[in-house]
Amino acid sequence: MEDVPAAGRLEEVRLPGLPSVSRLLVHAVTTAARERFAGSTRPDGLPAVRHTVAGVRVDLEQLTRFQHLAGGTVRDTLPSAYLHPVAFPVALSVLARQDFPLPLPGLVHLANRVRQLRAVDFAEPLEVSAWTENLRGHHAGTRVDVRTQLFAAGKPVWEGTSEYLAKGVFRPGLDTAARPAREEFTPPAPTARWRLGAEAGREYAMVSGDFNPIHLSAVSARLLGMKRSIAHGMYLASRVMADIEAVAGDRHEWDIRFAAPVYLPAAVALRIEDVLQEGRWAASTFTAWGEHSRRLHFAGGVRALQ
Repeated sequence: MEDVPAAGRLEEVRLPGLPSVSRLLVHAVTTAARERFAGSTRPDGLPAVRHTVAGVRVDLEQLTRFQHLAGGTVRDTLPSAYLHPVAFPVALSVLARQDFPLPLPGLVHLANRVRQLRAVDFAEPLEVSAWTENLRGHHAGTRVDVRTQLFAAGKPVWEGTSEYLAKGVFRPGLDTAARPAREEFTPPAPTARWRLGAEAGREYAMVSGDFNPIHLSAVSARLLGMKRSIAHGMYLASRVMADIEAVAGDRHEWDIRFAAPVYLPAAVALRIEDVLQEGRWAASTFTAWGEHSRRLHFAGGVRALQ
């Protein structure tokens, strides 16, 4: 993962506090509808800004609900997957800007990369920064990376990159890659099975603040073109990381790439494999697929940081 861009490259925008995710989503939906009606266009490039909020504190009750929902051990240090929703309101405030070139409604989550640089105690005040970069073409539309970074006592403790796709949106000047051939997937022997109910999207929304309608109900998902509600990608990542993070230690990095949505309710099969070096844990890989459809849903890995 790259370092933070040079200070001269991005304008620092200091927000007075964490913005409301629900208000940002409502504003983005109404703005997109107004633009379609008026036939207006968005800028071609990304805004050269970095949004920052200081003095962010974690709600202990919400953290406990997250830990119970994701599974794993309830502890005072923050799960690395939980720091994504901590940073999410600031990242969303960048995506909701009027000078952001892609419409926020309908953005599809393709992948995540995270570096956990040290353990973060729940009581530590955090500074959260977010910006966008690497606007590029895709065979189905346009991709962009959303970068987030968390600081404690002035030093970086967590870094994340989320890759999103604006499906059906093709920006001028960007190369459109050819559709890759679909790779054959043969499910391995599972090490775990998940049963996800229709309420899984609403439950994760309550602990993460991500109330995107595609996750909340079949009705709201259909309004945005989905056949049913789908599980949050970061909920799936949180479930996996809850199984691995205890052995990964305080310094690690992980990535996840989403291949197909998990429509709710769902039966998901999962395989986690550990890699040992000199008898000690060094890494894990994971793969998940539909237990009945046998279709790949996501894959990724976790590695120790030296």
